[in-house]
Amino acid sequence: MINTGRAVKASVVWMTVVYLVCYFGVLLLPGIRDLFMQYALHTKVSGWENVMSLTTLITGVVVWDVLAAVGVGLFATVYNQIKK
Repeated sequence: MINTGRAVKASVVWMTVVYLVCYFGVLLLPGIRDLFMQYALHTKVSGWENVMSLTTLITGVVVWDVLAAVGVGLFATVYNQIKK
């Protein structure tokens, strides 16, 4: 049985760390996003502007943490409800 509360908390911490690494990676090396899109997602998008501010940092952390919490919470709930 998965402890849903602990799993959600762990996912939020993990997502925050990943988001901050990505955010500051793009802040310090702006071309990294285009390279990621081209080589990892096999697509090329041009004309995008990097908008890096305290507001986008906080908003991004909150949005991704909520998505991670909902996803992991749903997974743990479904997992715990399935009978062997």
